[in-house]
Amino acid sequence: MRWSEVPHDAKAYMLYHTLIAPGLIVWILFPLYMMYSGYSILEVGAFFTAVNIISIPLTYLFGRLFNRWDIKKGLIMIDVLDGIAYVLYGLAKGAVAPLMLFAGRTVEKLSTVLYPLYRAYEQIIYPEDKYEEIFAWHLRLPEIARLITFPVLGYIFGYLYPGAESYRWAFLFFGLFSAVTVAYIWRSLPSVGREERITPEGFTFKAGEFKLLLAFEALLTLAWELAPEIVLINYVVFVLKKTVFEITLIACASSLASIMGTYASERVPKGRGFQVIGIGMFINAVYALVMALAPPFWLALAVYALGDFGNTLWFPFYRSWQFSLIPKERASEFHAAISSYRKLIGLFAPFVAGFLASIHATLPYAVSLGLFLLAGAMFLETKKMRLNMSL
Repeated sequence: MRWSEVPHDAKAYMLYHTLIAPGLIVWILFPLYMMYSGYSILEVGAFFTAVNIISIPLTYLFGRLFNRWDIKKGLIMIDVLDGIAYVLYGLAKGAVAPLMLFAGRTVEKLSTVLYPLYRAYEQIIYPEDKYEEIFAWHLRLPEIARLITFPVLGYIFGYLYPGAESYRWAFLFFGLFSAVTVAYIWRSLPSVGREERITPEGFTFKAGEFKLLLAFEALLTLAWELAPEIVLINYVVFVLKKTVFEITLIACASSLASIMGTYASERVPKGRGFQVIGIGMFINAVYALVMALAPPFWLALAVYALGDFGNTLWFPFYRSWQFSLIPKERASEFHAAISSYRKLIGLFAPFVAGFLASIHATLPYAVSLGLFLLAGAMFLETKKMRLNMSL
């Protein structure tokens, strides 16, 4: 699909994600800020777990609320909450620093309660017969933005202005920048009310396949949550003795691989989605295997890129399949329920990841390896079952 063929409203939504992509460096700076402030990897994992516990019941309730409200208001609320959280991070100094960090992380976690609205909005605003092609562009543009901005930001905070004090200024900047993204949503994105959420005639809820979706969500959630970004940061900065710049180089390599993955996904023949998802899981397993072996920096960079290539390759087909199982008029509720399910499964994952990493820096990746292999095997078996049913 050419960019000129993407509908105007879909373009506006993709450009919004491109606009906020540089600010995602906060997800790297925040745990590193805590580690530089004296927190161990185990304490960071416990901190993240404590905040996780607070957010679970709110996720489903917010999803039901936005079944009736305009989802656009929810997108605005996400950026408002993120902006407040980042400002609180920036103000975390002195005796009140732990309190401000916890308050900021809690507010940021509240914004993730609304993240299912992104998927609900995408399901409604993207053309149903073009999901797979549309998601290639949806993934591509923000990765290009990260590829351009992350090396610059990484060099600034890794070599020119390193240290926790500089990170606080970054938090304040990106917190205030949320005012720009809120204005963009308000002016540029279309509203989505109940009238846009009509499920097409002939839709049948497939309970069996939905159970399969939930099983895959469980495996994938654990695979990623048990090897989160804090594990990579701890390994690169405190084991390999690198800086945030090298972490952003890994992010850039991953972005470049993701962009390549979007073009590869567009060339997959129709009807091969389940097979591609399975292959993508095995690619992720290779990434986890190499990382478990404590590789040097250059190899870690290469396998993270490989893993993100695999993610981007299978993601459009998985999201298209997921959307096909969910009625549009209950999209936000279903996506919120799935998000709550993922949060429940990954509730203690940051603490477990921190505990494993405190034993050996790359031990969490070994656990992820087994989970990726299980997920890949599950989808290849599902492909065989579908073929047998069609005969």
